[in-house]
Amino acid sequence: MISTYEEALAFIHGRTKFKKIPTLKRMRRFLKELGDPQEGLKYIHVTGTNGKGAVVAMMRSMLLESGLTVGSFTSPFITRFNERIELNGEQISDADLVRLTNQVAGVVAKLDQALPEGGPTEFEIDTAIMFLYMAEKQPDVVLLEVGIGGLYDSTNVIVPEVSVITTVGWDHMKYLGNTLAAIATQKAGIIKAGRPVVVGQLPASAATVIKQTAVAKDARLYTLDRDFTVKKSANHRFFAQITYSGLELHQLRGQLGLGGDYQVENAAVALTAVQLFLTSNHYPLDRHALLTGLAETRWPGRLEPVNAEPLVLLDGAHNLPGIQALVKTIRDDFADRDVYLLVAILADKQYELMLGELASLGNVHITVTHFAGPGPKRPSADLAAAAQQIKARYPIQVAEQWQLAFQQVAQELSSDDVMIVTGSLYFISEVRHLFDAN
Repeated sequence: MISTYEEALAFIHGRTKFKKIPTLKRMRRFLKELGDPQEGLKYIHVTGTNGKGAVVAMMRSMLLESGLTVGSFTSPFITRFNERIELNGEQISDADLVRLTNQVAGVVAKLDQALPEGGPTEFEIDTAIMFLYMAEKQPDVVLLEVGIGGLYDSTNVIVPEVSVITTVGWDHMKYLGNTLAAIATQKAGIIKAGRPVVVGQLPASAATVIKQTAVAKDARLYTLDRDFTVKKSANHRFFAQITYSGLELHQLRGQLGLGGDYQVENAAVALTAVQLFLTSNHYPLDRHALLTGLAETRWPGRLEPVNAEPLVLLDGAHNLPGIQALVKTIRDDFADRDVYLLVAILADKQYELMLGELASLGNVHITVTHFAGPGPKRPSADLAAAAQQIKARYPIQVAEQWQLAFQQVAQELSSDDVMIVTGSLYFISEVRHLFDAN
């Protein structure tokens, strides 16, 4: 019997993370034992290398402003596990999490005995708890973010109203493949027969795979710059002003609530997916609600301001495409300011390339450091050796303890400088606690 919140988290986090052979058979069996709670709900299913969380956050805000009740499932969490499962922007309560964890625990024990490979993984349990919660609450729509990939992800047991593929880039190659086409094949796994698909800016090889899959499944494909367009205003504002056109919306002008140039394309993808959902389900399309939703979107850890003067930002760029997007934002919005970067990266990422991208900027002062990581099997990288091989305008500093490094960097800042903590969502989650306490 699980009786406390801490016991519930210990049970969830104590499960194995991955199985050797990817399959959805175990997840479908798991859900059948639970009464198939995923049935009877309407979903927007979201995958992509980067941008998933931001697109979900934008869609949630726009749909709430449009008067709908909205469930959401995202990962990883920044501050508390409960962030992953939300209804109308409110996290699942500790009591509900304990109750639903107890509900699944018995089935998990049964499957541990019945299945040769053992019972559900940690993420499969997360997903099952979410489905049970949404089945109880019956929101108008559930925004479902894929964990990794798509084809064999535990969320891929539903037929969505709309599928979304934000980006395809280099990440999770151990599980998804070593080419962009292979990674795209995994992400294209969420495309369902006859259901529309919205895609952002994709590399050519990935776009080909997505298009072929959509054609094979008779799924209407909506592509950025072909079926919908977005432009950023010429002024270099941290919170971009955009003009969007696509489907039934023409020359929609508004401001984003999330900072960074890369949110411009995310906003276009989100607007298109929301339109498709609203119109296909006969909800009114309210331009004002959509613009208000975009302007009021908040998402922790994505170029999140945690201090105004000097400006301190937390950015969870945790792979090469994410770091490249951050570099573009620094070039566009902070070219005239000294930018101090505190960087920690997991060892299973392309950390040499990521660090090299950051060092290419002439106005950045980089300090690399360590953090605990999400577990013993996923430590943070030793960036000291990599730093020695990288040319930078200013020597890259190395600090063993991130807490001391943060203090040292903070002391160097003038009021006009910018500090950005980046490299890992897990890392910024730890750093964020400094500000939660204030």
